[in-house]
Amino acid sequence: MCAAVYILSTVTGYVLTSALLLKCPTLVHRKKRERFLGRHISHRGGAGENLENTMAAFKHAVDLGTDMLELDCHLTKDEQVVVSHDHNLQRVCGRNANISELAYAELPPYFCRLGVTFQRGCFCNGGDDKRIPLLQEVFEAFPNTAVNIDIKINNDTLIRKVSELVVQYDREHLTVWGNSSNQVVKKCYKENPQIPVLFSLPRVLQLLGLFYSGLLPFVPLKEQFLEIPMPSIINKLKDPNSLTRSQRVIAWLADRLLMRKALFQHLTARGIQVYIWVLNEDEDFQRAFDLGATGVMTDFPTRLRDFMNRKAISKPQ
Repeated sequence: MCAAVYILSTVTGYVLTSALLLKCPTLVHRKKRERFLGRHISHRGGAGENLENTMAAFKHAVDLGTDMLELDCHLTKDEQVVVSHDHNLQRVCGRNANISELAYAELPPYFCRLGVTFQRGCFCNGGDDKRIPLLQEVFEAFPNTAVNIDIKINNDTLIRKVSELVVQYDREHLTVWGNSSNQVVKKCYKENPQIPVLFSLPRVLQLLGLFYSGLLPFVPLKEQFLEIPMPSIINKLKDPNSLTRSQRVIAWLADRLLMRKALFQHLTARGIQVYIWVLNEDEDFQRAFDLGATGVMTDFPTRLRDFMNRKAISKPQ
């Protein structure tokens, strides 16, 4: 009987303490300093309105007032840091070659028309700007705009050169970087701990485990940004008739596990921003902000701007 009472009182104490610290994490954790606030985030510069990852796309998004540009980086044969999502140029340029195999001057231009990855059946027709830009050009053109950098490959030279550019252009306070790979994120953090990092995929899974076990309020976190998909959008990205029952169940379960308002509120109270990607419709924008997400990443920056204006969603001061 005594043992049962002891176990019950211990478990009760743990649950109550965890619930309290989930609501009030600053009782044990110092809130991370928010160097910038990303509400409106343009995915690949806004791949639904201009050719992805081009200077034209970035300029259009910045002119609209986007808070953050999301982009992807690779390294050329002559060690230039370029902005491109794919390592192979077949999809975007029609040439079956890897960026790492070509010097920067040898990179072909983008197609005039590219599919929008996160909008089913949608294509973007570009203008005159079909050139793959250098990361340096983005930093020079938009010195006051935050940039979210996806380090697309596990390459020490790429990580070092991106860090050097961030330091050179005094952007440690306006940059976040990372990758789904935990190894890449660890290398980024080791290379320059002054640049905030994203949660990798293994760390997201660990975060969920800590949250559902009640341990999250007790654990320190080095990351400052959680960037996750909204799993339910798979029903819009694929033909509903092509989804199997198991795929629909997995998407539903992942959505239930990831899209948790209590988790988002806890993280934001600790100064960790929560970004949900890639959302392109008003109902998904609304759901993300209702759940307490800090920001939304979109292919259609004009659409998101108009939504935020209509709903009076505050912009960073």
